[in-house]
Amino acid sequence: MEVRQMATAFLINQNKVLMMKKARSKLFNFEFWGGIGGHLEYEELNFPMKASYREIEEETGFIKSDIENFRIKYILIENNSEEIRQQYVYFGETKHMNFISSDEGELYWIHKNEILNLHTSKIIKFTIEHYLENPNQDDILVGTVTVNNELNPQIQWATINETVTF
Repeated sequence: MEVRQMATAFLINQNKVLMMKKARSKLFNFEFWGGIGGHLEYEELNFPMKASYREIEEETGFIKSDIENFRIKYILIENNSEEIRQQYVYFGETKHMNFISSDEGELYWIHKNEILNLHTSKIIKFTIEHYLENPNQDDILVGTVTVNNELNPQIQWATINETVTF
């Protein structure tokens, strides 16, 4: 089974989040929304933040100095039949709202109150929902999507704590 590592960023300016609308992808044959990001290159495998900054610049034109309080908040893990997907999710604030269009998809500033109405993957919807409910949480959380007894998707969160040696 393959392992695919990805980095995703959600850039915030006041009450709006920069989201990308894509017509379709390898996973979805319909319009869907997501953050800014993509796959880690080989030399970035141990540096997902570096990959995230690269993807942000490629897809939006924002550079590192345009972003404040950029940090990892979530690590998402899912089994996608042929591969394990590990996604590092970052949140940061932008100093301005000017982006450069990309051929990856259409960029829009979406009000925080409207984000959960967008068509996103289940794991991203759960992540955004958690972030909106806990914007000041300092812990890094690991999330995995499972199904309950009624076969409805749900997410399980676990906090990554510092290892304590005795």
